[in-house]
Amino acid sequence: MHSGLNTPPVPSHRFDYRDHRFEFTIDGDELTLWLDGVARKRRKRGSDECVYVWTNVELHWEEHHYIEGRWWPASGRLLVTANRQTIYDLAVR
Repeated sequence: MHSGLNTPPVPSHRFDYRDHRFEFTIDGDELTLWLDGVARKRRKRGSDECVYVWTNVELHWEEHHYIEGRWWPASGRLLVTANRQTIYDLAVR
């Protein structure tokens, strides 16, 4: 669990990917992407149907992976991709 000002306010959806810990939290109308315990991106629900967050993570030997999270509040679906490959797809009501 996190400590300090970056503590996620709600339970998170966690997974490990290539030696890194990713978490996505949904607090009311806000989606936050965490990387290794640090909040990297936070977006509030707007007029769009989908809330989108992303980060670029450097792996071994300058290998970069683009991690994206998409949340559809109406359906509760959370989709996470790494370099456009689905790695997490769940209904999170």
